[in-house]
Amino acid sequence: MKKTNLGIVIALTIMILWFTSLTFLLLLPKEWILIALIPGILFQTHLYTGLFITAHDAMHGTVAPNHTKLNDIIGSISVFLYALFFYKQLKAKHHFHHEFPGTEKDPDFHTEGKPRFFQWYVHFLLNYLRWPQLIGMAIIFNVLHHLAGIPLENLLLFWVAPSLLSTFQLFYFGTYLPHRRTEKPFHDKHNAHSLNFSKLASLLSCYHFGGFHHKHHLKPGVEWWRLAK
Repeated sequence: MKKTNLGIVIALTIMILWFTSLTFLLLLPKEWILIALIPGILFQTHLYTGLFITAHDAMHGTVAPNHTKLNDIIGSISVFLYALFFYKQLKAKHHFHHEFPGTEKDPDFHTEGKPRFFQWYVHFLLNYLRWPQLIGMAIIFNVLHHLAGIPLENLLLFWVAPSLLSTFQLFYFGTYLPHRRTEKPFHDKHNAHSLNFSKLASLLSCYHFGGFHHKHHLKPGVEWWRLAK
């Protein structure tokens, strides 16, 4: 299979898995919730992260490198499903991150003194979340609960919790650990480290964007599924 087609297949697989898993978990009978609780939350969180990583790759033109419109459509759908984000706005901010990594111009970096973890995390969230998104997600939540009859516990455990946990996963493994300043100096102007993870741990932590973060900055045109190679 050509690399172009493989990128599309992988992106669509993540999107389909996310939708299928979410539908299954939201419709899960009450008596099965306790059994599915931990694996359901972990799996759905990882798929949420996968949605964002898919959109991230699209921002670099690597989902469908020979089909720009299709590439951007897949990226737009992925990031909208993730949290009602608008692809063009996120793409512009992300390219600023690559142009000015670890500086005051970097939208992902908190430059006020030596920020603590949660200070940086809140700054990271507030830099991307907007009121229209929160209102939109609240409307969807209420429609699913009151009109579609989805139980409240299913929505909270398998929709709200995984989406929030994935922001933590993306931030911790994809931004905080690679870009925080430590006694170990950065390699170059990218102000990024690649984490000392095994390939499996790198995949599970953040689709290789923690384990091979510096390599991603060196070669942003390499797809997430090829970074480990």
